[in-house]
Amino acid sequence: MKWENPPNDSIKDVLDSSRNIAVVGLSDNPDRTSYQISKIMQDKGYKIIPVNPTIDNVLGEKAYNSLTDVKEPIDIINVFRRSEFLPGIAEEAAKTDCKVFWAQQGLINQEAYDYLKERDFMVIMDMCIKVAHSILV
Repeated sequence: MKWENPPNDSIKDVLDSSRNIAVVGLSDNPDRTSYQISKIMQDKGYKIIPVNPTIDNVLGEKAYNSLTDVKEPIDIINVFRRSEFLPGIAEEAAKTDCKVFWAQQGLINQEAYDYLKERDFMVIMDMCIKVAHSILV
């Protein structure tokens, strides 16, 4: 089945009910999109959980090497890695208690989508979380 995003009301419900966003690929460079989007979401009241093995902390939060290292609850897994990395990240996501996988604008991978849908994830691809929040919330 070709990937398809959930309806806007479902995305709005997730954004309204979520507090913790694990950001895979979050950079500590303020010039990078992952940093800018995560900072905006943090300013909107979400707790940002950085997942990047190359940094120790960013935006005042401890960074984790992988999703499975995160000890606190994750409501949304937001990915800022190239599309070819999505299947591996999807496999790691399936080992967490989170059920929402969000691939940022420009990121699509059918294999990752199929894998996650088989595991009852809500999968959002090729959509900026900040833009969705601005429009829907």
